[in-house]
Amino acid sequence: MKLFRPALVSAIAAVVLVATTACTGGSTTTTGDAADGAEKTSIKIGFNPGPYLDMFQGGILPILESEGYSVETVDFTDGIVVNVAVSQGEIDANIMQHPVYLDFVNAQEGITNAALVQIPTPRMGLFGGKKSSLDDVADGSTVTVPNSPSNMYRGLLILRDAGWIDFDDVDDPNTADLSIITSNPYNLNITPIENAQQVPALQDVDYATIQGNFIVSGGLDHGDALAVEDQPVFFSNVVTVREDDVDSDWAQAIKAAYESPEFIEYIASDPQYDGYQLPAWFE
Repeated sequence: MKLFRPALVSAIAAVVLVATTACTGGSTTTTGDAADGAEKTSIKIGFNPGPYLDMFQGGILPILESEGYSVETVDFTDGIVVNVAVSQGEIDANIMQHPVYLDFVNAQEGITNAALVQIPTPRMGLFGGKKSSLDDVADGSTVTVPNSPSNMYRGLLILRDAGWIDFDDVDDPNTADLSIITSNPYNLNITPIENAQQVPALQDVDYATIQGNFIVSGGLDHGDALAVEDQPVFFSNVVTVREDDVDSDWAQAIKAAYESPEFIEYIASDPQYDGYQLPAWFE
């Protein structure tokens, strides 16, 4: 896989640096003040479909409860809505996105949510629908990719690594679209669609590049993927909170739980997390 240009690496490195110093934040009763954060023991966290809720409930919730925290979880299906909910204090945190997408939503919505801590993340994969092998690709084969620009870019990287297309790297994956493709020797019919629709639509297309959390929530097996992304760290998911809440005691408790030996052991001992992109402290 080709490397991103220096401007992108520097920008994402700044976001990931924030991810090492923050945690969850904001609720309907939280003002963001340090005093309020220190007193807070009830936390509300939003999740999108995927493995992150199970991971949290199995590996993080017991740690937080042992420290006196109570947690309410809320299901969301939209990446914008769950971020706005954090910013407006309707929930305290969300666990469903990577820093590149977080940066995109912040800019689009004019909000200042912050990355807290990286979490284990399933990789994006290329799956066969009507086709069962990479060797079956033919002129005009149909391929779906995620319709959000940054995740579309990840899908295009997989297709490039497979030798099916070529394009020049972009400084910001949030600006990517199909027009960046410079070579398409198989005349692939590449269609961006909603992430949640990719697994249901798989039977109707030849191939699909599918985000890891939707692979899991859609009942697919990573072992059946025809190709798996070489995932850069800035496409690994993070806990997201309001910027004002990153230093609160309850937020730092969540961060510490993800970095704890107990959570590392929880992930290492469960084969369902084999092949995930893991944070540096797992090494």
